[in-house]
Amino acid sequence: MFGLAYGDALGAPTEFLTMEQIHRRFGEHGLRELEGDPALVTDDTQMTIAVGLAMLDALANPPFTPDLITPMWRRRFIDWLNSPDNDRAPGNTCLRACRNLEAGMPWVRATVAGSKGCGANMRVAPVGLAPGLTDETRAGASQLQAALTHGHPTGLAASELTAFAVRWLADGMAPSDLPEALRARCHEQRTVYHGRWLGELWRRPGMDAAETFIARGWDECLAVLDRLDEALARGDRASDPCEITGAGWVAEEALATGLLCFLLFPGEPVEAIRRGAASSGDSDSIACLAGAFAGAHLGMGAWPDEWSARIEYAGDLAKMGRAFD
Repeated sequence: MFGLAYGDALGAPTEFLTMEQIHRRFGEHGLRELEGDPALVTDDTQMTIAVGLAMLDALANPPFTPDLITPMWRRRFIDWLNSPDNDRAPGNTCLRACRNLEAGMPWVRATVAGSKGCGANMRVAPVGLAPGLTDETRAGASQLQAALTHGHPTGLAASELTAFAVRWLADGMAPSDLPEALRARCHEQRTVYHGRWLGELWRRPGMDAAETFIARGWDECLAVLDRLDEALARGDRASDPCEITGAGWVAEEALATGLLCFLLFPGEPVEAIRRGAASSGDSDSIACLAGAFAGAHLGMGAWPDEWSARIEYAGDLAKMGRAFD
């Protein structure tokens, strides 16, 4: 949870900047330290906290079901929408969907059906960290929290892959094994539609079947994993990480480029988020995901001690971290 926020805070000042602008403003390697006290995060961490606090409430009132967690996420997302701190350049998809939720629309109608923006999978880490969930429940929940705002199947699939990557790393999977494990998950789940969690979401785009709908998301994730393999084979730890895996504005590219930054520096978490922050794309979301992966793999002790006292929302991050550890 802290790694995610550190990446978000480090990448926030470089979002929307080109590599040339980053180098001119922050030097050849970009930002080296968190800025400010507190070090401010963006909507990425804010919405992650919304997902995580609702997870804590739901896990304290078992059984964990879609009927239990859906109104909790709705309430937390609406609270985020109306928070005075919601001034960190939030994505239009999240704003639009949350306004629809606040208006009382059923979530299947409230969501932005065609959006696969990264706003869904940059906030899913708490679902990956939550203890005691079956694979089916973790998959359904990770897709549902995405679907509340982003209804595109690729947003759902990328969110599930992000959650499982976090879970597998926390359970001790070697980083080098992660790309193949994610690829296998894509093949295994390609036509699995979690109807208990997603209802009739698949009908929104006019698809002929639920399986056709969800397969599109898994196929796009498989394609970006091919690009991740290409980037890893190149092994370039200095160039813009967005060159091959994409700028990260959409879900599958945010997943792949965040993974790339982590996998280029699997034992160096600060370097991983610095690489994500010094990128030409959605730098805060890329570094946010890289930080989540690095933190899940290496734990709290891998980060600079003084950062935890300066990062914004440290109390919420610690609360969730202790509960999920």
